[in-house]
Amino acid sequence: MNWITNVVRPKIRSILRRETPENLWIKCPDSGQLVFYKDVESNQFVIPGSNYHMRMGAVARMKSIFDNETWFDVALPEVTADPLKFRDERRYVDRIKDARAKTGLNDSVKVGFGKLEGAPVVLVVQDFDFMGGSLGMAAGEAIIRGLELAVEKRSPCIVFAASGGARMQEGILSLMQLPRTTVAVQMLREAKLPYIVVLTNPTTGGVTASYAMLGDVHIAEPGALIGFAGARVIEQTIREKLPEGFQRAEYLKDHGMVDMVVHRHDLRATLARLCRLLTKSPAIEAPPAVPALPAPLPTVIAAPSA
Repeated sequence: MNWITNVVRPKIRSILRRETPENLWIKCPDSGQLVFYKDVESNQFVIPGSNYHMRMGAVARMKSIFDNETWFDVALPEVTADPLKFRDERRYVDRIKDARAKTGLNDSVKVGFGKLEGAPVVLVVQDFDFMGGSLGMAAGEAIIRGLELAVEKRSPCIVFAASGGARMQEGILSLMQLPRTTVAVQMLREAKLPYIVVLTNPTTGGVTASYAMLGDVHIAEPGALIGFAGARVIEQTIREKLPEGFQRAEYLKDHGMVDMVVHRHDLRATLARLCRLLTKSPAIEAPPAVPALPAPLPTVIAAPSA
């Protein structure tokens, strides 16, 4: 045994080696460029060079919308964690525990109540990092609670959809959330309150078959994947090649499925303007401008007499 090679060198390497966080750099899926994580975070998770919209967590999303980044977290109904005692490669309860530890959320939907440019709004946000934003019993109850709260507070409800569809581990119980959320949306409509849906990347499956496509106004983020079935399944079914950009936000806007495609930096102002229009609320007046003081006369220094 060579103690210099086997003992001294490893110790020196361990002293000199610096630990690098895994998320220090982000690779843009569109351009492939490496971007510093803090730069992306401060830019609302939009890659500065390519304008590619990364996925955004529920808490970060609420911070970007609510005034002063403050809101009230809405208490959500508790449901049975594993109603079917489901198990595939792993137990469903173990998957739920891992998702909760990863995101800090109880389930894939978070509900908040606060103000948007001075007006009260209810925000319902799906977090894709929680099991792909899948729609289960807990998520369904959260969405319904958010819509009911909007009716109670007489305020608009804004939903940020990000989901891969219904949660297979809950079977028919997850599919039951589709008609339940649809009924809740109808309650809001009967109360004549605005219901705005923001479709983010991705919004697919049963979510697009229920509350995500029932809004008064549908907004999509640039490049978002929006659809029911996957493109490959559709191609195999109709046996035709799909057009370029199919199921992307811009394609859906051109074909009337989406009302507008809005950059994330403009999203807050757009939502506030829509809420004012749909509730017929007056725009918040800017404080009166302070009149400018007259410019002082130039000081003239008399030249000394000769």
